[in-house]
Amino acid sequence: MGTTFDSIARGLNEAVEHAKGKKVAVKMYKPEPIDVSALRQNMGMTQEQFAARFGFSVATLRHWERGDRTPQGAALVLLNVIKRAPEAVKAALN
Repeated sequence: MGTTFDSIARGLNEAVEHAKGKKVAVKMYKPEPIDVSALRQNMGMTQEQFAARFGFSVATLRHWERGDRTPQGAALVLLNVIKRAPEAVKAALN
């Protein structure tokens, strides 16, 4: 248990230091903005198909495509993964 506890404690201390604005060896991932309409069209899917396949509401998808809203957080990460590895996402969701 000592090694596991040490690893968790180290991670928590790094998170606290990062939250305070101090430089720590934390790798940050910032997902790229996604052109949701282009992604969906490149996949040959309708809005309804894309939304149903990947778990978005059609209304949300329409807002993204019109530019009323932009995907944030986990949705943006998922869209980046769909863009890079759509078959892997489809396989994971089966």
